[in-house]
Amino acid sequence: MNVEVCLRESSGAPRVAELRQHVLALLAQKHQAHKPLGEGQLLDFGSDPLLAAHVQRITLHDVPIGAAPPPTAATVHVHRLYDEEAAEETTDGGDEDGSVAFQMFLLPAREFDGVWETLLYDSDIKDRLLRYVGTAMRFSDMGVDSRIISWNRVVLLHGPPGTGKTSLSKALAQKVAIRLSHVYQQGHLIEVNAHSLFSKWFSESGKMVLGMFTKIREILEDDDAFVCVLIDEVESLTAARKSAISGNEPSDAVRVVNALLTQIDSLKRYKNALVITTSNLTGAIDAAFVDRADIKQYIGPPGVSARYEILSGCLAELSRAGVLAPFQELLPHVSLLPLLPQPPPTFQLLQGLTVAAQGSQAPRHSMMLHAICLKCEGLSGRALRKLPFLAHAQIGDGSGGMGIETYLDALHRAVELEGAVRAELNQS
Repeated sequence: MNVEVCLRESSGAPRVAELRQHVLALLAQKHQAHKPLGEGQLLDFGSDPLLAAHVQRITLHDVPIGAAPPPTAATVHVHRLYDEEAAEETTDGGDEDGSVAFQMFLLPAREFDGVWETLLYDSDIKDRLLRYVGTAMRFSDMGVDSRIISWNRVVLLHGPPGTGKTSLSKALAQKVAIRLSHVYQQGHLIEVNAHSLFSKWFSESGKMVLGMFTKIREILEDDDAFVCVLIDEVESLTAARKSAISGNEPSDAVRVVNALLTQIDSLKRYKNALVITTSNLTGAIDAAFVDRADIKQYIGPPGVSARYEILSGCLAELSRAGVLAPFQELLPHVSLLPLLPQPPPTFQLLQGLTVAAQGSQAPRHSMMLHAICLKCEGLSGRALRKLPFLAHAQIGDGSGGMGIETYLDALHRAVELEGAVRAELNQS
């Protein structure tokens, strides 16, 4: 079990070891009292004066199902959120004004706080990525000979647009910085602007890549900092080499891609380095780059379960903000499935069902949302999170406190309209 302890902004320099001991003592009390603990649970620590003075929140992760685990099975990660703007480094490619080569964020950053938890998938993609990065960093830290066992600490996330690859990359860097807080005093996320690496001046592009990675290596020389290099839309670089070889692009494009691959290889000697890349066009990625990626993870559109959890979370947020009137909490998708008749009823049929006045409306509302999610096949996470806004815009009710059934009907119509619009676009 991993316990993430986020310090208050006003907290000075508390003794981290003492804080860890207080957290473990708190877990021991929960264990002795046989109190159940759950994934993502916020731990109540109000009665502990030291924790109350310095800690903003304590969150539990990777909690085994069943009884509360003993505190000896917990790893406590104490971290502070940085609230600084990203620093920018510019290129020097012979142009009058250098473009931004990369942005650098201090990690853990307040800007990325909570992003990990909002990313929902049907499979254990997030856990798998964390296990991979944990193993890669552990092998490097323990001095495993990479000439015998090969790994590059390079991740490739690929899939269609809007599936959250970039958000997942940033959230993963944030999560790793927190989990490695006992090893590194701080983290850095370096977000490379791939399009800035091509110059209109012949032979300058390769020099720009070299100059950028020289700056990155200077940052990596700090052994107390974990550094994650994010290259978004990496196909914009690797595809250029394919086009150049076929004679469609200048040979300078080959030089810049070759330089990029060589510089990524040069990061292997830094045990505090991690490279995360994303791509929307897997067919355009150069084979030489694919070979360098240790893990190649497909990020596709969410399945029914993930769609349901995304939209139910949106409904809960609208209720919290007062846009929707309070309603009974919807059932988790895993609890809803055994209640669904086969085949599942349509949204229109569910609208006509009634329940006893004293009965709970939550199962019917949950079934209505499930019926809506069935019609969202193929929509990306980005498109799903826009639907609640589009649904409310259809009604145009600015008074707030809208009933959930009225809103679910609007959400259903928004999904049907989105499907019709996409069908028209595909035909044009």
